[in-house]
Amino acid sequence: MTITVANSGEVIALSYLVNKAAPENLVYRLFCNNITPAETDTASTFTEAAGGGYASKTLTGANWTITGGNPSTAAYAQQTWTFTGALTTNPTIYGYYATRLTSGDLVLAEPFTSFTPAANGDNIQLTPQITAE
Repeated sequence: MTITVANSGEVIALSYLVNKAAPENLVYRLFCNNITPAETDTASTFTEAAGGGYASKTLTGANWTITGGNPSTAAYAQQTWTFTGALTTNPTIYGYYATRLTSGDLVLAEPFTSFTPAANGDNIQLTPQITAE
């Protein structure tokens, strides 16, 4: 699947580049509404998973590995969400989205093959990576 960088995410990136905005950690969240992410989305476009032991994950800036090249990448260690049972929202997860920790602004989103956690120990693994050319 392809990551969609929201318009707000593009503005945030440009603001960082010219030192106009202070960086914030990213929070990775799983969404359970069956949508195709678009550049015009906001964080409220997505229905975050709830219940079943789910919790969002904060990815701290110091733990990203940045590699220059063609393309350049920012990579983070694999993240695992382990569930204790079914979700209390829509039971199916369709992808993830990332917001800024303090402001809550949407940065990016990506759909993946849908997954329905049902039993204790069911899990989703994601290795965050952002590529720029």
